[in-house]
Amino acid sequence: MNALSARSQVATAHRVVVKIGSSSLTGPDGHLSVPALHALVDVIAARHAAGGQVVLVTSGAIAAGIGPLGLSARPRDLATAQAAASVGQGLLVARYAQAFAEYGIRVGQVLLTAEDTIRRGHYRNAQRSLERLLDLGVVPVVNENDAVATDEIRFGDNDRLAALVSHLVRADVMVLLTDVDGLYDGPPSRPGTQRIREVRSPLDLEGIEVTGRGSSVGTGGMLTKLESVRIATGSGIPVVLTKAANAEGALAGREVGTWFAVTGKRTTRRRLWLAHAARTRGRLELDEGAVTAVLGGRASLLPAGVVGVTGDFDAGDPVELVAPDGRVIARGLVAFDSTDIPDLLGRSTRELRDELGEGYDREVVHRDDLVLVGRRRKAS
Repeated sequence: MNALSARSQVATAHRVVVKIGSSSLTGPDGHLSVPALHALVDVIAARHAAGGQVVLVTSGAIAAGIGPLGLSARPRDLATAQAAASVGQGLLVARYAQAFAEYGIRVGQVLLTAEDTIRRGHYRNAQRSLERLLDLGVVPVVNENDAVATDEIRFGDNDRLAALVSHLVRADVMVLLTDVDGLYDGPPSRPGTQRIREVRSPLDLEGIEVTGRGSSVGTGGMLTKLESVRIATGSGIPVVLTKAANAEGALAGREVGTWFAVTGKRTTRRRLWLAHAARTRGRLELDEGAVTAVLGGRASLLPAGVVGVTGDFDAGDPVELVAPDGRVIARGLVAFDSTDIPDLLGRSTRELRDELGEGYDREVVHRDDLVLVGRRRKAS
């Protein structure tokens, strides 16, 4: 399928996730740009009227609070950033509600934190809430709950969150709207750089120079956007990356921005949660034999292949599986507490059953609870 016909998927996609960054919603003075917000709403409302479903992942809460609080720039300390988010979020959602109401469309505010995708119960609840809103004809307006989020209240300026939400709602396509009109083969300000119109695989990105720096009112630079793209395309969701002014063209399937083709198959929500959202509680160090077995994609991790353990975790917690050279090759849900594993190291299931009894002669991580996160080695 060529790029033009692939982009036509966007025009006919039933369910789309649109993410817009802070820099696209604020003016030079740091205040929320109402005209920019209305321009986006106009495009989404048209898609909604045509029978499509749209989930809007929006940044801008902290940026929207900068002006009303009399701040000169984005806060650097956590407490002030949370205060700005608290003030700005109310303003932001009120503006969206007002703008969509002009089209007779209701919005539903959905605030998420990293915990909502780290804890499986929260993850399922978020999924059910979003699905029900869409069923009711509501446009979900999703943002990170910056007013209470910790860990530098960052999720990747909502870029990574948008990819996880896209998978959560089984979106047909994700559109990332930013302040540049696509991915370039170097800094866009450098003379001679060119926009990359299509990316078919990660190999197409080799040698591309990108920056991790965001704008003065946002934090999501191109690196976080490419990470978001990797998550989405790797789980079967194509992506369009372009500037906010091209939103209408992007949703119409025109050749704007950069098209990222699917690189992997759709996976279960549980596996995506484990691969990208779960916060690991410890590490299991593997020998070479176990590494080979795990990377084969069909084997569970047995006690005989574990040579070390670090961290404090309970059975059922996510852990990293680490090769002898320190590479993290997989993540999995461990079947034992961290205090139990030292007695299991390097021992066969028969030995464990004979010496410790039934219940200890099982996998440390079952293959159904394991997902690869590192690159497989090429055969020599």
